[in-house]
Amino acid sequence: MNTSQQRAHDIQQRHRDLATGKRALPSLFLRSVSVLALLYGALTLLLITAVEFGFLSPNAALIGGVFSAIVQFIFGPWILDLSLRWLYKCRWIEKHELPDHLQAFVQRVCDEQGIPFPSFAMIEDGAPQAFTYGHIPSNARIVISKGLLDLLEPEESEAVVAHEIGHICHWDMVVMTVAQLVPLIAYYIYRTLNDRSKKRSGRSKSSGDMIALGAYIVYIVSEMIVLWFSRVREYYADEFAGEVTKNPSALASALVKIGYGLAASGETQDADKKKKVGVYDGALGALNIFDKRASLNLVISTNGNSGSGAINKERVKDAVQWDLWNPWAMYYELFSTHPLIAKRLERLGDQAASMRQSPYLIFDRTQPESYWDEFVIDLVVTILPTLFLVGSLFLYVFNHRFGGVSQHWIGLAIFMYGMGYLVQNLLSYKGDTSTPSTVAELLKEVKVSPVRPVAATLRGTVVGKGVPGLIFSEDFVMRDETGIIFLDYRQPFSLWEFIFGILKASSYQGQEVTVAGWFRRAPVPYFEISTITLQGDGTTRRCYSRFMKLLWGALACGLGIGLLV
Repeated sequence: MNTSQQRAHDIQQRHRDLATGKRALPSLFLRSVSVLALLYGALTLLLITAVEFGFLSPNAALIGGVFSAIVQFIFGPWILDLSLRWLYKCRWIEKHELPDHLQAFVQRVCDEQGIPFPSFAMIEDGAPQAFTYGHIPSNARIVISKGLLDLLEPEESEAVVAHEIGHICHWDMVVMTVAQLVPLIAYYIYRTLNDRSKKRSGRSKSSGDMIALGAYIVYIVSEMIVLWFSRVREYYADEFAGEVTKNPSALASALVKIGYGLAASGETQDADKKKKVGVYDGALGALNIFDKRASLNLVISTNGNSGSGAINKERVKDAVQWDLWNPWAMYYELFSTHPLIAKRLERLGDQAASMRQSPYLIFDRTQPESYWDEFVIDLVVTILPTLFLVGSLFLYVFNHRFGGVSQHWIGLAIFMYGMGYLVQNLLSYKGDTSTPSTVAELLKEVKVSPVRPVAATLRGTVVGKGVPGLIFSEDFVMRDETGIIFLDYRQPFSLWEFIFGILKASSYQGQEVTVAGWFRRAPVPYFEISTITLQGDGTTRRCYSRFMKLLWGALACGLGIGLLV
């Protein structure tokens, strides 16, 4: 039995054990309680230490962080209400305006769970988007987009909304606020101790510095624990959706359609539906389907709700490879509020097996090689300017010929920084951007990262702005014959991008274009534009971010050489 067959056998055995009750799904409720206990246990120990050494009173230790969290909790939903009203094409709708199947589904789930029917808002855009926010279940809001209803099958849109209802039923708005109190208070204690320690001397100052360092460590560790806790809550909401829909595969297929830009085999769409496609805007999210910090690069599916054609599972496995094999995926998930899509699909597959259903996807491929060597090289490239700067510092420390901090030392530091910045960007923008490719072909790439691109040219149709409904969004969503991808329009200055978004971006909607640039993943796929050309009249617009980065590095090198000589 080869490695691939062994993996498939292990997965099938796990699913059989789940179906027969020999293995149970992990208790996400107990995990949540354990994490909260761990967080508050560490915070209590820190508070006791600070109070016992006389650096803080119990009241002073708590007031700052708690007050900040309460203010954020009370006013956050109202601020989000205003931003949706002023900056996005969003309107509040009555429940009868929802599709009949979705209205009936939400009503059934709310009745079963004993919660009020949530308020619903609709973003008039093609983005498949859904998120919830509020204070408590009685005033929760669920925001969905027109694109979510257009692009997903009825059972898939119900599963996505069920995920959001899961957040409501689990009181995640409150629970996450309680969890986030710990790093807030820990950071407040660190700042307070650090300030007070500066006013002391001798042994008292040393003790204060040590406790302040401990508070900072608790702050960092608790931040990472809260992120992990947030990922647990996402799994918990996924599990809720699987339970109330009695079909975990419905959410799995929806996640694939939203998370990977692969068109269904043999499917065609009418022109109107194609024009409705957009990209999820993470900037809006409170408890969304994806991590708000990663989602601006999101790729979405071209599947409609016509039911014709099925997603090619081998292409899905192509896209999933990066999540499961590339160390960058692990790195990004560590700092993410949401699990990787591949891991959510795996959990939903286990839930389906426990319900004696066929999992949506079984990833049975064998990893052909280790990708850690590329990851280490990519990390070095990422920190190259800092690395070169530190190198010049060591050179100065071990060679005193400059006789102090002279212009020669400053020149060497600037030169080394500029050289690192120049090399970094030469490596980050390598390759022939005229090489033709497709979305599906690019998604197969495993050796790709923010600094390790795949240079290519894509041809397709601009089907929406990068941020749906946002009047000044400068980015695009483009569809080719295999899928849809986010196009990152990047200029050297934000004001430049802002002006383009307001004055020019809308004129590209529905236009056939040729785009040259660099495909990256961080952690989800996106394509950074070098040039974008309208196929109709041949008008070409160029992004100058790469040019300015190389120019900046060259100028830093030149300035450093000038100071050295």
